[in-house]
Amino acid sequence: MNILVIGSGGREHALAWKIKQSPLCENLFVAPGNGGTEDVATNLPIGVKDFDGIKQAIKDHQINLVVVGPEDPLVNGLVDELKSDDSLQDLQIVGPAKNGALLEGSKEFAKDFMLKHGVPTAAAKVFDATNIEEGYTFLESLTPPYVLKADGLAAGKGVLITESLEEARQNLDDLILHKKFGEASAKVLIEEFLTGIELSVFVLTDGKDYMILPEAKDYKRIGEGDTGLNTGGMGAISPVIFAGDEFMQKVEEKVVKPTIAGIQQEGMDYCGFIFIGLMNNAGEPYVIEYNVRMGDPETEVVMPRVKSDLVSHLSAAAKGELGKEKLEIEPYTASTVVLVSGGYPEAYEKGKKITFKQPVKNAVVFHAGTAQKENQLVTNGGRVIAVTGLGKNLGEALSQSYKGAELIQWDEMNYRSDIGFDLQELGQ
Repeated sequence: MNILVIGSGGREHALAWKIKQSPLCENLFVAPGNGGTEDVATNLPIGVKDFDGIKQAIKDHQINLVVVGPEDPLVNGLVDELKSDDSLQDLQIVGPAKNGALLEGSKEFAKDFMLKHGVPTAAAKVFDATNIEEGYTFLESLTPPYVLKADGLAAGKGVLITESLEEARQNLDDLILHKKFGEASAKVLIEEFLTGIELSVFVLTDGKDYMILPEAKDYKRIGEGDTGLNTGGMGAISPVIFAGDEFMQKVEEKVVKPTIAGIQQEGMDYCGFIFIGLMNNAGEPYVIEYNVRMGDPETEVVMPRVKSDLVSHLSAAAKGELGKEKLEIEPYTASTVVLVSGGYPEAYEKGKKITFKQPVKNAVVFHAGTAQKENQLVTNGGRVIAVTGLGKNLGEALSQSYKGAELIQWDEMNYRSDIGFDLQELGQ
């Protein structure tokens, strides 16, 4: 079949890399893609918000299956647009419609959904400019740290956590009154802080049946020891030592099953991935957030651990036949280290020449913010490349990731040298 992946990041490169391995894949396209996706697919210069351009490409290239990578086109109704076109009635689509994408598009909607359908989560209240004074009072009632979340999409950076009540009040002002994230922070969720350790669980669903993909842990902070500003993700590990069989059984029973039941009860048009951000709180799972797509950089450690045919799973989901599929998972450990531009997650320069001292042979290099300019690979984003290592254990996997990272260079390149160290201390 002819397959189109929508998006341009490391997630989309990892999806395309895995899809390309399937005997069911004849021709693979990525729109718009990046400097690495063209090694496994044909890049199409079409933006993720160009719905008309995407529809035309589907027709021009006789696409059979579309996989939507990022959240923005999902929240803004790309799937609805494709399904409303009578000439695309046979198209298989992996990605929820707009009513399902609200699980990520609105933190308030997601929190209400969890409470309604009995999904364990932290207590929270929503505030905006009309009741910001009540927000200050609510902050005073909480025990620090204070957690503030922009209601809408903020590119994975809309969560602010502080120990200081004064700083929390200032954060509330910055988000609502000073529009730190534009309309995304017109409403702000103030949430009870959950103690524990975070992980991400990924589910593929056709809206009724589901399969649970390998779990992962990502590292958001820019600095060593989880310090500094939040980023889109500086690395990831899979599997996760503190997510054993007993805990994952609780996740399935207490989180996944009621989530899928809620999707059905709400009448959502939902075929695609659900990213469940979890806190392991004394052995009990609590949901921090939903995303309606795979995570990045978690996809770069999840996809190499999927042993069975991903295209078969995606196609079955799109046809409402996921219950017929059987997921097989590789037993090894995967780690990824993200190489970022100097200055990221704040201001950074693009267009830096990327060089490889020698080919990376024992790790998989997934491109995120790269582009080809005049036959030269250059930086084109904050998170530039993810280097994924595989091994019998975490130590082996990390060794391959870091050896690969050392072979890649550009001016002011930066990466964390302690990804996964916390899990090694736990004994993984």
